[in-house]
This record gives sequence, structure tokens and C-alpha cells, in this order.
Amino acid sequence: MASNGNKGFIRILKASRYSWQGVCAAYRHEQAFRQEIWLCILLIPLGLWLGQDGVERALLVASVLLLPMVEMLNSALEAVVDRFGEERHELAGRAKDMGSAAVAIAITILVAVWILVLTN
Repeated sequence: MASNGNKGFIRILKASRYSWQGVCAAYRHEQAFRQEIWLCILLIPLGLWLGQDGVERALLVASVLLLPMVEMLNSALEAVVDRFGEERHELAGRAKDMGSAAVAIAITILVAVWILVLTN
């Protein structure tokens, strides 16, 4: 693997900047991601308040944060597929459907964790 000369703290700073640019791009271009961020703003404080101990709080918050993470991966996958053309291709459709299924699983995990933690 080629090295670009960035080491230590400089590498971390640059990686953080690229990550922030990715979050901003997702927020700017993806409506579902924007909705999920607003859901995070609502549910994370609620999860911290409703959780009875550190484990419950961690489960509630992590299940919420999983959703926008998977949404960004799905959006990235869709962008790459779309980059290579608008014509329908079975593999492109399958890739997009799998990305969408991953988001659906993340939503299912979020709902299941919240129900299990809060009804215990």
C-alpha cells in the first residue's frame, strides 16, 4: 500500500475531514439520511434518559446510530452503481436492493432493541 506521507495526528485530522465531508454530502443529497439524523437528534437523548444503566443506554444509542451508518453505506453503493450508467442491469438492481434491505434490517434492529430494552 502506497503511503502519502501523512502520519500520526495529521493523518487523523485529514481522515476526520474526509469523514465530515461524507456526512455533509449525505445530509445534503439524501433525504432519508436527513430524516434519520433528525431521528437521532430526538432518540439519542431519549435513549440516554430512558436507559436504566450503561448497557441499556449503549444499546439504545448504538441501535439509533446504526441506522444512519447503514444509510450512508447504502447511499454510497447507489452512487457508485449510478455512476456507471442509467441502463438497467440485473446486478446493479440486485446491489441496490441489497443495500435497501440492509437499511430495513437496521430499522428492524433499532425497533427491536428499543422494544426489548424498554419493556424489560
